[in-house]
Amino acid sequence: MPVSRRPLILGSLLLAAFAINLDTTIVNVALPTLVRELHASTSQLQWVVDAYSLVFAALLLAAGSFSDRAGRKGMLLAGLGVLGISSVAGGLMSTPGQLIAARCVMGLGAAMIFPATLSLISNIYVERAERARAIGLWGATAGAAIALGPIVGGWLLEHFSWSSIFFAMAPVAVLAGALVAWVVPTSRDPHAPEADRAGLILSTAAMGLLIYTIIEAPNHGWSSARSIGGFVLAVALLVTFIQWERRTSSPLLDIGLFRNLRFTAASASVTVAFFALAGFIFLITQYFQFFKGYGPLSTGVHLLLGTKLAVRSGTKLVVSAGLVCLAGFYAWVSTATSGTHYLEIAGQMLLGGSGMGLTSAPATEAIMDVVPKAKAGVGSAVNDATRLLGATLGVAVIGSVYASLYGSRLSAALPGGLSAGLARSAHSSVGAALEIAHRASLTGHTALGGQIHAAASSAFFSGLRAGCLVAAGVSAAGAVLAGMLLPAQPLRAGARADEASGALPAAAPAD
Repeated sequence: MPVSRRPLILGSLLLAAFAINLDTTIVNVALPTLVRELHASTSQLQWVVDAYSLVFAALLLAAGSFSDRAGRKGMLLAGLGVLGISSVAGGLMSTPGQLIAARCVMGLGAAMIFPATLSLISNIYVERAERARAIGLWGATAGAAIALGPIVGGWLLEHFSWSSIFFAMAPVAVLAGALVAWVVPTSRDPHAPEADRAGLILSTAAMGLLIYTIIEAPNHGWSSARSIGGFVLAVALLVTFIQWERRTSSPLLDIGLFRNLRFTAASASVTVAFFALAGFIFLITQYFQFFKGYGPLSTGVHLLLGTKLAVRSGTKLVVSAGLVCLAGFYAWVSTATSGTHYLEIAGQMLLGGSGMGLTSAPATEAIMDVVPKAKAGVGSAVNDATRLLGATLGVAVIGSVYASLYGSRLSAALPGGLSAGLARSAHSSVGAALEIAHRASLTGHTALGGQIHAAASSAFFSGLRAGCLVAAGVSAAGAVLAGMLLPAQPLRAGARADEASGALPAAAPAD
């Protein structure tokens, strides 16, 4: 491969990763517009967002395995085509149901793209320091896209209709596809065994049911028969999948990888980091919008720092330090009020961005360092699945904690003269409550408006504080886990699984 093409190859893969991560958050800012123009209900709005993640997560392992067998470049190009076409279709939809269906197809495209990008990086950049830097850039690109999504979406909505949010994804997919077709070399597992069809079905059903149950649990109750039944069936499917993978001669996923502490602890660290981050973003965007009046700060650039330090200092130290930073960050944000100064918020975001960088990129690099290059698609899918599972759990759990406290505190603090209809509206969201307060003030009921505003503000910050403390506690527990289980140093040169006659590398001793 010509050295001059390597930056173009990496750039094309990063652009593909950027597109699907941007699609993860860009839709959120359009939700109020969808209510006005498509008359979408609250449940339909939730599924406009969640349908993408559900299909994305459910098909990751299957797509990663198929890309190893059929060819990673071909899978990436096909995924970009699916994403581009479904994005245009989404912009042409006229009902919430049609848009949800289009979002499902976008999730299919994302599942085809994401594992292929990381597995191609792992196969093209084989020297560890070079691969670490490439994965760091891959992580930075994903983080920047997630953070930029609401900003890009807001700009598009100011100048065009809601359809522009979906139409804008098509040229990005076309450009990424053209670059991939031109510069990215073909790559596949040369010794791919027969397809594990049972494993594909079981893994897809288990992940799909688990993510669906997590999404729906806050609406039906975590202890409801529907939720408990969903979790029990998902666990049963997962256990069946594991047993099948242990018995079959050509497994979809080598379960033995999880005996390697580096692989397991790194996967757990990624799950913890994205659990806390996604739940935090769910809350902090409301804080920025309703109490501070400005958009979220990007943290993606800090992801570059973590991988460079991991190569020099060892994964255990860096990932543990990153999770400690995240715990401190969430604990610090739990003290926020409507009067918190911008400089303090910037300092908080700097600490949080550094924590994500110190955790996510080196943990991802540790996962890919264990997986044989020929199986990089499956390894990438495991890494991506931990991100999505953690993020979905974070929104569901931290969002549920926030909603519970917000509702109970608001009920206790709302003035008694408020009508039942307005009280229900105020409970639906803090934005609705503040709008009611604003309208009351405009119609001459200044005292009532002030009381409603104070009640909503107090209830919101009670929920925000509790949600941030949950995120801080989970991050601190993750730091302890990483310190106990992650090996201190990377695998020795030549000890990768594919370079040791197919043998699984022994975990380095934890110290």
